[in-house]
Amino acid sequence: MQKIRTSDAPEPAGHYSQAIEHEGLVFVSGQLPKDPNTGELTGESIEQQTRLVLQHLKAILIAANSDMRHLVKVNIYIPDIALWDRVNHIYREFMADHQPARAVIPTGELHLGAKIEVEAVAAVRSREE
Repeated sequence: MQKIRTSDAPEPAGHYSQAIEHEGLVFVSGQLPKDPNTGELTGESIEQQTRLVLQHLKAILIAANSDMRHLVKVNIYIPDIALWDRVNHIYREFMADHQPARAVIPTGELHLGAKIEVEAVAAVRSREE
């Protein structure tokens, strides 16, 4: 197992890693819309927060020799399912034609009052890619 870390995503606030690579898979911990430099929650709208967590996800995957096109599974946590269409619009921008398996889980209040949290599993790119 290898711990993955990048300064382009927030430092973990607890006893966990940004991601772990194991046997060709990258397991990305839940990402909140926090500024990587200050650790503060950032973005007022669900669209801003969604973009930020997906940028964090992308940065972590790149650090792990993967990318968004190698995502296998994505879990999206939102406080209210009424936000789903707005989240899905931004998600589609990041994914283009790639459609990994996905779950959207309405949770009620999220940590720190965030409007979204995203965790994911991706495959590591092969050496030929």
